[in-house]
Amino acid sequence: MGPGKSQKVKRGLAPFSRRWRAVKDRKVLVVFGTRPEAIKMAPVVKELERSPWFEPRVVVTAQHREMLDQVLDLFGIVPAHDLDIMRPGQSLFDVTGRALRGLEEVFSRESPDFVLVHGDTTTTFVGALAAYYLQIPVGHVEAGLRTRNKFSPFPEELNRHLTGVLADLHFAPTARARANLLAENVSPERIAVTGNTVIDALLETVRRDYDFISLVETASPAATPAGRKGLARLAALAAREPRFAPYRLLLVTTHRRENLGAPLRGVYRALRRILQEFPDTLVVFPVHLNPAVQDAAAELGGTERVLRTPPLSYLPFVKLMEAAHLVLTDSGGLQEEAPALGKPVLVLRDTTERPEAVEAGTVKLVGLDEENVWRETARLLSDSDAYRQMAEAVNPYGDGEAARRTVGFLAAYFGLAAPPDEYVKIF
Repeated sequence: MGPGKSQKVKRGLAPFSRRWRAVKDRKVLVVFGTRPEAIKMAPVVKELERSPWFEPRVVVTAQHREMLDQVLDLFGIVPAHDLDIMRPGQSLFDVTGRALRGLEEVFSRESPDFVLVHGDTTTTFVGALAAYYLQIPVGHVEAGLRTRNKFSPFPEELNRHLTGVLADLHFAPTARARANLLAENVSPERIAVTGNTVIDALLETVRRDYDFISLVETASPAATPAGRKGLARLAALAAREPRFAPYRLLLVTTHRRENLGAPLRGVYRALRRILQEFPDTLVVFPVHLNPAVQDAAAELGGTERVLRTPPLSYLPFVKLMEAAHLVLTDSGGLQEEAPALGKPVLVLRDTTERPEAVEAGTVKLVGLDEENVWRETARLLSDSDAYRQMAEAVNPYGDGEAARRTVGFLAAYFGLAAPPDEYVKIF
């Protein structure tokens, strides 16, 4: 099918029209480039594969090479196209340029009926932009998240906002995200509230068995000596007690560009104080591959109850999250995932695009100030009522059916089915 048909879909097809009902196969390119995107899009890819209407083809930019491949293997996804744009020391300019040129070639060759992108990465924005340049309709999964500060998080906030400007369909995870889009004059008929697909992925993954000894056997050749030592100690502790008793496990992740340097070092000093004050705590810290994060993580070196590991693949990470007592992170995705497992989350940021979690009481913004991080962590470790209140709060991000709703709404867009029921949870 040629480019003209894709243009006709975009310009002539009203939402939920029935004109395409007789057509069973619509080619959908699913574009992503990082591990978080792959995790969140895997349920959508699988749902598209099960659908009688769509032919999904996965396109990866490989913005994060090794961490992406781990997720593809876990979910059994084989990309039709791999742009392999990752280069040592690459800048945002490099990523943007290589991804845009690569996607232009793939989209022109494939001539898809629809393009799906996810979230807020450079791949997300560039995927939507390439589709727009070729007049191919594009859908934005996890649409409508906003902090209203274009530099926090950077560059994600502007990536998702610009993707929203380009998108034809918006798959919003929550009613709040939908309201954000409506405030930006997006037509309500172009928005579906689906829940977040990360909950689909999490609930499927947490049911799997995992032996932590394989962490050592499958360690990346790029793992540092400290990382290998951390993996070995983690495996030994898990072999003795899968839930890491008698320790209370604190799972820590940090990677945001805007937090690098002195702010992160303050967080790590706070954690050293926690370890001194609470001898039953154990910190597990999968250290991001970013050299700046690796350097800052040295602040936690020489501490017996800190296990610094290389980045973990998704399955062992989920199992660690399940065993954790508490999560400290600057990640967006963990604000959604950890509460689904009953784990309180302290967010190492001053703003969040996920206010539903703050309002629901499943997460708390603590920023990067050393004293504040220490105080809030100590409170949850010493005040059982405060801990229980967060752990038992209802997660607002989904019920494990987001991928089904996403594909159902896409089918309705093409006139192949009636729109599915939306996921609406207002706190």
